[in-house]
Amino acid sequence: MTETEIAAAPFLDIPDVPNLRDAGAGVYRPGLLYRSATLNRLTDEGLRRFAELGIRTVLDLRSTPEVADWPDRLPDGVHYLHLPLLPDPTTTARVWPEDQAALYPFMAETGGVAIAAAVHALANGAPLLVHCAVGKDRTGLTVAVLQLLAGLPLEAVTADFLRSNPGLGLDRGPVPYYDAAGVERLSRPVEAAHLHAALDHATTTHGSLDAYLRNHGATEADLATLRTLGPV
Repeated sequence: MTETEIAAAPFLDIPDVPNLRDAGAGVYRPGLLYRSATLNRLTDEGLRRFAELGIRTVLDLRSTPEVADWPDRLPDGVHYLHLPLLPDPTTTARVWPEDQAALYPFMAETGGVAIAAAVHALANGAPLLVHCAVGKDRTGLTVAVLQLLAGLPLEAVTADFLRSNPGLGLDRGPVPYYDAAGVERLSRPVEAAHLHAALDHATTTHGSLDAYLRNHGATEADLATLRTLGPV
């Protein structure tokens, strides 16, 4: 697997679902792992085309207030799993860091249960889509872990992670947007150093990536299964 090969997976054109792509292209079997931004704006045509992808489980990493304001719209029969990767502001006083360099290690610290749940869901074999609000930070870290477990080199994982910048129009710099509460914010480009800092935090705190995931609920069977789901 080369960086060129992982970067060749096309963005999927479904109305109002930004940054949608097969995150397992060349890593897992085709159509097994997808990533995207929020699914709250799916049109009727988008629902039809989304159903054609065969996704059976959607893991939503957003907070409870985000989900309440912008609930996903999904085809019938899709299993919806909501596990916030960052501390839920309705149940804790912990504040998300605004600075991206601080946010990523913080995500690794607080998001272990959600990331381990993604491992378990993918190990169960049903096609999985992981998303958050924009589909680049919380989703990017989670998908990077899933790709590393399948044996994709860090260089290629990073190259795929950085594809969110052109996928979201961030390759020219930050883009303003309104969050679920109607507050104007800046969506910032993802950076390789931030991803690496999060992965380093997880591995140094727990001793290894496998131990990080086991300590947050993934089983040895989950981890072993993911290493057998490569392209056929």
